Amino acid sequence: MDSAILADPDDNKRTRGPQVSETRATTSVYPPGRYGRRRQPGRRWSLPLVLAAIVCGVVAIGVSWAYYQKFGQTDYSPEIVGWNEPTDAQMVIKFRVRVPVGETASCMLRARDYQGYEVGTRAVQVPARAGGGEVEVTESVPTTARGSVGDVMSCQPVG
Repeated sequence: MDSAILADPDDNKRTRGPQVSETRATTSVYPPGRYGRRRQPGRRWSLPLVLAAIVCGVVAIGVSWAYYQKFGQTDYSPEIVGWNEPTDAQMVIKFRVRVPVGETASCMLRARDYQGYEVGTRAVQVPARAGGGEVEVTESVPTTARGSVGDVMSCQPVG
């Protein structure tokens, strides 16, 4: 401390009281028998909890597999290849669809203008080729105005 600031020179020798060292306890100390049995530190996994987690995991995998089989890869999956330069009255759409052997696919085609409005639709039937697999189809869609984009909205089995 700066002695020029203090009013009394004896103030330089004063302290706040006797210095006490402090020792902290590492664990809480409770009175014996008052709060029941204390657990040992560390988490132990109980068998029912582990079994419940395994069962939930197996059920989740089973449900995922079932939904994939029902809604996953379909046999009638269309893929747009392109379209020709549209006119004011029609748009020619070229697409590819996978059709199983002996089946026929019914596909819904759509033409849209630059703003995204639908200007024409057409349903076409695509028979399977010999040996099954993908069939490439070129079909025209009549439009009410000049289209800019051709889509295959869906393909599904006939009937």
